[in-house]
Amino acid sequence: MSKPPLGSTYRKSRPAIKVVQFGEGNFLRAFVDYAFYKLGKATSSPYGVAVVQPLPKGMVPVLAEQDGLYTVFLQGISQGEKIDTAQCVDTIVKCNDPYTDFNGYLELAHAPELEYIVSNTTEAGIALDPTDTFAMEPPNGFPAKLLRLLFERYTFFKGDPEKGLRIIPCELIQNNGEQLRECLLKLTVAWQLPEAFKNWLLASNYFYNTLVDRIVPGYPWSNTQTYADRLAYDDKLMVTAENFFLWVIETKDDLAERLPFEKTDLDVRFVTDQQPYRTRKVRILNGAHTAMVPFGLMHGIETVSGAMDDALLGAFVREAVLQEIVPYLGLDQEEGVRFAQAIFERFQNPFIEHRLETIALNSISKYKVRVLPSTLAYIDATGELPKRLVFAWACLLRMYKGQWQGKDMPIKDNTEVVSKIQALWKAGDVYHFTEQILAQSDFWGKDLSDNQLLRFGLSNALQSLECGDTAQAYKQFMNSKQ
Repeated sequence: MSKPPLGSTYRKSRPAIKVVQFGEGNFLRAFVDYAFYKLGKATSSPYGVAVVQPLPKGMVPVLAEQDGLYTVFLQGISQGEKIDTAQCVDTIVKCNDPYTDFNGYLELAHAPELEYIVSNTTEAGIALDPTDTFAMEPPNGFPAKLLRLLFERYTFFKGDPEKGLRIIPCELIQNNGEQLRECLLKLTVAWQLPEAFKNWLLASNYFYNTLVDRIVPGYPWSNTQTYADRLAYDDKLMVTAENFFLWVIETKDDLAERLPFEKTDLDVRFVTDQQPYRTRKVRILNGAHTAMVPFGLMHGIETVSGAMDDALLGAFVREAVLQEIVPYLGLDQEEGVRFAQAIFERFQNPFIEHRLETIALNSISKYKVRVLPSTLAYIDATGELPKRLVFAWACLLRMYKGQWQGKDMPIKDNTEVVSKIQALWKAGDVYHFTEQILAQSDFWGKDLSDNQLLRFGLSNALQSLECGDTAQAYKQFMNSKQ
């Protein structure tokens, strides 16, 4: 028996538009829209979201067909307990495709209760398209679309300083709010917009740097029926996500009072400096990922959860993070340990299949940003070698040789990077290779070949791998003298 489609018959209310959102993808729906849904419930003051499709082809037609409704499945582990919940989210009250309804797009700026702009247009979204003009309906780029909306609001409300907006981008780039503001200012000059509008843009609108953290696998393609069987309706846009949630917003104004997320169970932090949170995430979560990938792949492990469940790899990851990364972050130690323990739980999420191969993309540049700073911080603080992080480095370099135990390794990197590493492998013995690879400042940001401790340690780690067995090599290296 077929189920009724999810749509307007399931909607209980249609609150006024307080948020315009650029992007209709899985992440925003399972993160931002879910957050505003929870906030609305907690404060008995619902938030209506108008979604704008930022690209010509998107999901707005399907979303509109379901009247903005969809189901979020939250799944994971919290304090040792499995979490598996389903919630129909009704925050989205209007859907707009500016490519087919540009006038409708501009009319969103007229919403009297509109206060916020949120976005997730990917890391490439906060950038200027040189072909964009004011007359285009719509312009191509996200900043240009946003500026047209803001200019429409400025014009409609006759420059009222009370009608400015609070702009909260979620794109995963550093200082995303500041970068977006700079794009808009450049466009006001390029488009020769009035100086009065520029003044309103700067004085009446607020731009926030943010950091978002939640793994959102999205639509459950591999086991759709399992999820569909749990619903009384047919949902084409159901989305799966982990239960972990962190939203860090850098602000020095009253945004925390305007958005009282402390009344919810969501971890939303309003801080004066988000950089420590970014450092923590990059060094611990991303660093652990990057460190486990080559070791895990060479050890025959395929997924993150598989690595955490393996006795050798699981201990390696936990010890690397807690002994070699967290103590040298320059941040609060107790907070760092709590964050790390939460990361371990996330890595063990039985509902998410996070394959090591997918994380392996561009591993050299990832090691430089995510792991090398921890390696050098440990050496600077102790005068000793962080053996686990160095062994991970050795595994990475050995993996880039091409084969391990007769099998091709999944190397996914810039061809010039791979070619250079493989050429160095052919040019000499392990010690010579180590000296030459550490000298590649284009890989590591500087020449590291003069660091004797690092040169000696990495060389020993690579030499231990010559036995052809990762477990034996790791044990041998950990027991060796520095």
